[in-house]
Amino acid sequence: MPRPYTLFTGQWADLPFEEVARLASGWGYDGLEIAVSGDHLDAWRWDEPGYVESKLAILEKYNLKVWAISNHLKGQAVCDDPIDFRHEAIVGSRVWGDGEPEGVRQRAAEEMKHTARLAKALGVDTVVGFTGSSIWQYVAMFPPVPEKVIEAGYQDFADRWNPILDVFDECGVRFAHEVHPSEIAYDYWTTVRTLEAIGHREAFGLNWDPSHFMWQGIDPVSFIWDFKDRIYHVDCKDTKLRPTGRNTVMGSHLPWGDPRRGWDFVSAGRGDVPWESSFRALTAIGYDGPISVEWEDAGMDRLHGAPEALAALKKFDFPASQTSFDAAFSSKD
Repeated sequence: MPRPYTLFTGQWADLPFEEVARLASGWGYDGLEIAVSGDHLDAWRWDEPGYVESKLAILEKYNLKVWAISNHLKGQAVCDDPIDFRHEAIVGSRVWGDGEPEGVRQRAAEEMKHTARLAKALGVDTVVGFTGSSIWQYVAMFPPVPEKVIEAGYQDFADRWNPILDVFDECGVRFAHEVHPSEIAYDYWTTVRTLEAIGHREAFGLNWDPSHFMWQGIDPVSFIWDFKDRIYHVDCKDTKLRPTGRNTVMGSHLPWGDPRRGWDFVSAGRGDVPWESSFRALTAIGYDGPISVEWEDAGMDRLHGAPEALAALKKFDFPASQTSFDAAFSSKD
């Protein structure tokens, strides 16, 4: 069976949920990776009579399904330090409250627990998201940072996320962490260390999004193989690298789309991600879950880009051979 293709709704939260469903259906998507954002999903309403049914009815109306939901924005606030104006802009008034940092973290953690409950109510077994990090601010490691501070950061992550994951376990739902700069796991070795910190518990896995690997110099194909037992979900976003000797990977505090940046997110198929090799690797590890298009390109209209990205990715994602190597090359008498 071919893998289903979904559209991640995080970049579309300014539109009503039904409008996004209508658009995605018309473009040929099989379903949606629904973000807990805008009017798309509200985790605090998980047990409100009729709420989940109303969302499922919209999906059915447009012949769409849901295999995963996401809550990146509230997950970000669980571990972050500092908590500041950036979080006020993304977490919403319920989680922000009076803005007292520890209160924000605790309310964000509570919403992540509700997100697991909402996923179960929707019949979904995977939640995609961020974790936040109390030690991302030390990424340059200067001024010098003692190892005990880094160790404390991983312990803080484990202390805050283990109770959340307990609820995930109760609900039979998995968390797929998106390996991403500003998170506790942002590259290869921090992913190894994060899994160690969480005791390799099965409720915690990974969302493979190669766009964040490309500009860091991480091989996205090797990452699939090395973490094959933890690839719980796939988001497809592309990155175009353009180092010039002046343009650098650090971004220079320049906005998306600025030609002075050393890299930028582009519509899938227009960047440097090795899509065919990546899909072959996903097939090799037995990944048969959704391929979710996270559309992001500052230089392109999304109404053009989202259907184009779907078509571009499908060119590289083909069914595996149904004939074994031995059978194909055995002698015929």
